[in-house]
Amino acid sequence: MTRVVAGNWKMHHGPRATRQFFSDFNPDVRPGAVRVAFFPPDVSLRAARESVRILVEFGVQHIHWEDSGAFTGETSAGMAKDAGASLALIGHSERRHVFGETDREVGLKVEAAARAGLVPVVCVGELLEERKAGRLERVLRRQVAAFTAPLGQCDRYLVAYEPVWAIGTGETATPADASEAHAIVRSALGELGGCPILYGGSVKPANAAALMSAPDVDGVLVGGASLDARVFARIVEAAAT
Repeated sequence: MTRVVAGNWKMHHGPRATRQFFSDFNPDVRPGAVRVAFFPPDVSLRAARESVRILVEFGVQHIHWEDSGAFTGETSAGMAKDAGASLALIGHSERRHVFGETDREVGLKVEAAARAGLVPVVCVGELLEERKAGRLERVLRRQVAAFTAPLGQCDRYLVAYEPVWAIGTGETATPADASEAHAIVRSALGELGGCPILYGGSVKPANAAALMSAPDVDGVLVGGASLDARVFARIVEAAAT
């Protein structure tokens, strides 16, 4: 399976900064060696698509589950597809724990992505208190169960495991931690478990290779380290080796 390296820019990089990023982004990898994807802010999607010099995929960070309607500030899956996105990030921990997105809404958004022909990249992960209480498997299986039915409507999809306690904190799950969680996710997916499963949580050039060498880890979803073109290129290069 080709490794996947995805960058989630969150609320960073407007169009001008996006153009500069892709002017500087030139990882030393042969074409097709790594599957590279970016999730820029919606306002920067066009600038990203026009500026990139290598083959990458682009997605949006969030979609609404309805196809249209009076939902100020929201973007439908169909609109994202029409704007040039091929992927949709769904259920990111910040959407769940900052904006209150529920498991049910995650499932509805996966269904909406499938209708529009977008590839869902669905995020799961536990809070620190859930891990300490020994509820890792229970949490992951509950989250996966919420989207397996609509996921069956998709031709392609990815899942990202992101321990919430390791996002933006400098803490990182060990390769063994990541493998354990990924094995649970793959088991919970059942017959849908042949998809790439990415690890996300304080991924950096220093730990990327070790994480991607761990069993059941098919790539990484990178936050802060994806904002610097040269730093992110090093992670892409680590995936190629």
